[in-house]
Amino acid sequence: MKDSLATSASTGQTWNTTAYAAHGRFVATLATGVVGLLNPQPGEHILDVGCGDGALTEQLASTGAVLTGVDASPTMVAAARARGLNIDHHSVESLPYKHQFDAVFSNAALHWIPAASQPTALAAIHQALRPGGRFVAEMGGHANIASIRVALQSVLTPYGIDAESSAASFYPSPDTYRRLLSAAGFTVQSIEIIPRPTPLPIGSHGEDPMATWLTTFRNGVLDRLPPADRAQAIKNTVALLEPVLCDTDGNWIADYVRLRFHAIA
Repeated sequence: MKDSLATSASTGQTWNTTAYAAHGRFVATLATGVVGLLNPQPGEHILDVGCGDGALTEQLASTGAVLTGVDASPTMVAAARARGLNIDHHSVESLPYKHQFDAVFSNAALHWIPAASQPTALAAIHQALRPGGRFVAEMGGHANIASIRVALQSVLTPYGIDAESSAASFYPSPDTYRRLLSAAGFTVQSIEIIPRPTPLPIGSHGEDPMATWLTTFRNGVLDRLPPADRAQAIKNTVALLEPVLCDTDGNWIADYVRLRFHAIA
């Protein structure tokens, strides 16, 4: 997965595990590159930060590595534990581990941590690693889903809602995140921006892919509106985005940009 480190206390974002499995599974499916960079080995103790419903944690565990998952969402923790995985319930800023892991892994989760909380989160991750342990992660990078964010901001401004500040997502450049990692005590081995245009799946009942994406990944922003206004705002946002992100065959492709890095504690 992951995409679930943010809790309702900070952003209002909530996670429905059934909806996520139906409409957000591409997040784990497209993690091949960062999993390859991690290169998990049998017997290694690995912490999966922002493990979500455990789909990717389960894949990592199949290599013979010893996995511990952690997530801030109670619903995701329950779903991951239902897979028989070892899962703890913590926010990343309050990780309790001290020099316990050979590696820390994270996919599509760190961008849910607001910028002001990033130093605390990275310090907690550094403390969880044994000296010389590696931190391998992928997250939203600079210009991630830029079209979607601009459209949502435009639609919600008349309602008095700042979509960007409400979402509180953090999509840094490589230089910005290198500085944060270095300040937390990491030595950065590699860090790069990877544009990744991402096809959005059509729902099993023919739901509009972009409307489904918005209700899955931006419910914390949209739920600030009354139901009737919420429905209209989604409709207006989809209309703005259709000429940009939907091709002539009706396929939606979101403008994802990833930041992938490998750092040493």
